[in-house]
Amino acid sequence: MRSKPARSAEDTRAVEPFVIADTAVAPGATARVELRIARLPAGAWMPMSVLVVHGKRPGPTVWVNAAVHGDELNGVIAVRRLLAAAPPQRLRGTLLAVPVVNVFGVTIGSRYLPDRRDLNRSFPGARRGSLAGRLADLFFESVVARCSVGVDYHTGSGGRFNLPQIRCNVDDLETMRLAHAFGAPLILHAPLRQGTLRAAASKRGIRMLVYEAGEAGRLDSKSVSSGVHGMLRVLQGLDMLERAPKTRRPSLVARESHWLRAPRSGFWVSDVKVGKRVRSGQVVGMIVDAVGLSDKPVVSRESGLVIGLQHTTAVHQGDAIVHVARIHSHE
Repeated sequence: MRSKPARSAEDTRAVEPFVIADTAVAPGATARVELRIARLPAGAWMPMSVLVVHGKRPGPTVWVNAAVHGDELNGVIAVRRLLAAAPPQRLRGTLLAVPVVNVFGVTIGSRYLPDRRDLNRSFPGARRGSLAGRLADLFFESVVARCSVGVDYHTGSGGRFNLPQIRCNVDDLETMRLAHAFGAPLILHAPLRQGTLRAAASKRGIRMLVYEAGEAGRLDSKSVSSGVHGMLRVLQGLDMLERAPKTRRPSLVARESHWLRAPRSGFWVSDVKVGKRVRSGQVVGMIVDAVGLSDKPVVSRESGLVIGLQHTTAVHQGDAIVHVARIHSHE
């Protein structure tokens, strides 16, 4: 009979309570902590909920969040299901889960905040700045800055559907290890953009994966499941969980992608699907008019994988309609 490995000194040392916003969460417990964002005009506080899953055994502190954009809601359900699958009794270290970051946007059904700013262009924020800046600062300093790794759930926007994919720095070996552990169909290299959560985290030396899947305002069960299973595999990859669902196949890797845009205004009729390959010169759909007098084909500029697709029928000239990634490898 195989003997169990000896427990390391790290595994046997006492785990202290995790303290956030004057709340102490005991080892082996889960607690909901509300961070006050701002007062509403009627006087009540608008809170942001942080679920703290504090394991009995020592390990990293990691965060997962959704709804930085208030109309991107697949991640809200994914975080909820993740919490059920990762109880503190199974966990090493601490998981900080924020299912709704942009509480204002979710409340009013908007991508943006009431001050019309994009929260994901406002990081790391400012304590005395705009509403977006204050919310960014609260989330960043209370949650992100306390972690070594994070995963940010997003969807496509503007009627576009995204193939489940991880966007990250593919040149960082540890980030790529975690991206492959996540196991999405695609890993796409994404340069840092000023004001984004990932750019702010990178400046603090915090590794981060952005999970894109589905579309805004609609629940897609496959995107949700992929997000839950992927995060469980990341936790396993960080030695925070012993078991997680296995990946079906290795992730493809792309360093470059481009959008095909509507050559004219009209009605978009697609001939391709997300997740399918296209060839250079292939007609991927048509822009047609209402009376059948003129059709304009949309032609792929190069071969690749369709990773995003416009689902809105009526389009304007220049609208992004098909997102194609040039596949690099499985590495």
